[in-house]
Amino acid sequence: MTTTNNYAGIPDKYAQLETAKVVLIPVPYDGTSTWRKGADKGPEAFLKASENMEIYDIETDTEVYQQGIYLADAVTENSSPEAMVDAVHAVTKDFIKRNKFVTLFGGEHSISIGTIRAFNECFNNLTVLHIDAHADLRESYDGSKCNHACAVHEASQTTNLIQVGIRSMDAIEKSFMDEEKTFFAHDIINDEYWMDTVIELMTENVLITFDLDALDPSILSSTGTPEPGGLFWYETLEFLKRVFKEKNVVGFDIVELCPNEVDKTSDFLAAKLYYKMLSYKFMGEAADEAYDNTYDVDLKAGTTNNSKFEDDED
Repeated sequence: MTTTNNYAGIPDKYAQLETAKVVLIPVPYDGTSTWRKGADKGPEAFLKASENMEIYDIETDTEVYQQGIYLADAVTENSSPEAMVDAVHAVTKDFIKRNKFVTLFGGEHSISIGTIRAFNECFNNLTVLHIDAHADLRESYDGSKCNHACAVHEASQTTNLIQVGIRSMDAIEKSFMDEEKTFFAHDIINDEYWMDTVIELMTENVLITFDLDALDPSILSSTGTPEPGGLFWYETLEFLKRVFKEKNVVGFDIVELCPNEVDKTSDFLAAKLYYKMLSYKFMGEAADEAYDNTYDVDLKAGTTNNSKFEDDED
C-alpha cells in the first residue's frame, strides 16, 4: 500500500505523533470477503480522496486537522484472519494507551474484531454502535471466527452492542441478536424517534464501527456487498452529530470501501464522512486544549474487560 506522508496533505506541524490528538490507522485487508474483492484498496483510495477535500468544515465552522492527525503505518499482516485481528488489536491498544483518539480505516469488516477488542479492554461498559447493512453476527464462517461475517459476534457477547441500518442477515444470526437493540432499516424509515431510542440505550463510552454499505447504494455504490434501502447522507450526519454530542465517543473505524477505478464518488464520500466524524468529535474544543481519552486506569495494568455486558451496569 502506498500512501502520502500526511493525511489529507496537512502541514507537517499537524501530523506529528507527539502532538496529534488523532491517530489514523489504515488496514488494507481483504482476506475473507466473499463477493466483490478490493476492500484492501480502500485505505489508499480514501487517502487519495482526502488530499482533494476542502479541510474547512462549513457546518461546524472548524478546521479539525489543526487538532493534529497522525497517519500511522498501515497494518499489513495478512497471513491469516486471526493474525490480522491480533495485529490490529495490538496496534490499536498501543495508541489508546498513548492517550490518542484512535481511528481506523479498512479494509473489510473483519478488522473491527481487533478494533473492538482493544477498546473493550481499555474502556468500561463500552457500547459498540454498529452501523451496517448486515448483522455480521455469525459465530464463525468459512472455518474462521475472524471472518467479515463475524465482525460483531464477539461484541455481542462482551459489550453493549447496538445495531443500526440492518437489512440483510442469515436466520442463524437471530440467535445472537438482541432485537431490542437492533434498528432495522425498514423500521427506522417510519420511526421519527429512532435516534432518541438508540441514544437512550447507550452507555457513556461509545465506539462506532461504520460499514459503508449501511449507506444507500445510490450515494455509495463502491462497497463489497451493496444493499438497497440504506441510510442517506444528512440523516446519517444528524445521527452521528447527536451521538458525538451526547456521548463520549472513544474512537471509530470505517470499513468496506471497495474502490471503483471509473467512479471516485464513493471514495470522496468516505473521505468526507471520516472528516465530518472528527469535526463532530472536536467541535468546540480548542486546538491547544489537551486531549484526555479517559481510558480506564485500572485496565492499564493489563486486565481485560471481557465479561458479558450487563444492562444494570449502565
